[in-house]
Amino acid sequence: MNEIIKNIEAAQLKAEVPNFNVGDTVKVYAKVVEGNKERIQVFEGTVLKKQGGSNRETFTVRKTSNGIGVEKTWPLHSPIVDKVEVVRYGKVRRAKLYYLRDRVGKRAKVKELVK
Repeated sequence: MNEIIKNIEAAQLKAEVPNFNVGDTVKVYAKVVEGNKERIQVFEGTVLKKQGGSNRETFTVRKTSNGIGVEKTWPLHSPIVDKVEVVRYGKVRRAKLYYLRDRVGKRAKVKELVK
């Protein structure tokens, strides 16, 4: 039974997954269906957390829109997520950046990682 589930999950994995971590600023290109039309909508923000593994892996992105914080959780291997593009790499020392929820303006920024 376990092998059957592993084979099904392996078939659902995407071939190319970008390498990004918590604290990075990313653009998530998501497919949005409105009626019979389909378009791509971009959501740009900071990655707060990554969790799960295999085809169940998800990541949460936070941005401020008109002064209000907006968070969305995306399944990494979902067909809805067209692509994930890394804008800048962040320098953080934690796995989950929940403390950014309480911060506003420049205090909510993450330092850039210089490679």
